[in-house]
Amino acid sequence: MWAPDINEGSPTPVTTFLSIAPKISISANISRLSIYGSYGATLQQIFLFCSIASMILGALAAMAQTKVKRLLAHSSIGHVGYIRTGFSCGTIEGIQSLLIGIFIYASMTIDAFAIVQHYGKPVSNI
Repeated sequence: MWAPDINEGSPTPVTTFLSIAPKISISANISRLSIYGSYGATLQQIFLFCSIASMILGALAAMAQTKVKRLLAHSSIGHVGYIRTGFSCGTIEGIQSLLIGIFIYASMTIDAFAIVQHYGKPVSNI
């Protein structure tokens, strides 16, 4: 998986942006697809399966991490599954839950990386 490697090697503000921006844009595009188009029951089941797989794989991979940025990357993979579960419902209420989930995810990620940025600074002796 590329996300943990990118998170570990990038500066924290870049990592924060790369953790949030793609998920917001993909969710917006998927929401537009859901509102203006329709998809059948087969695609709905595929979305649900992918959501559940993302939740499980993200959680299992996060348990083995020792570095905070890698842990947050795997947590991000799991959160995509939680957010996409709302989309797999195929209803307006599902889209509303997707938007609420994106807002909560974005604010949580900004807070988590702000803490990493604050405590990741070297301590200077003044």
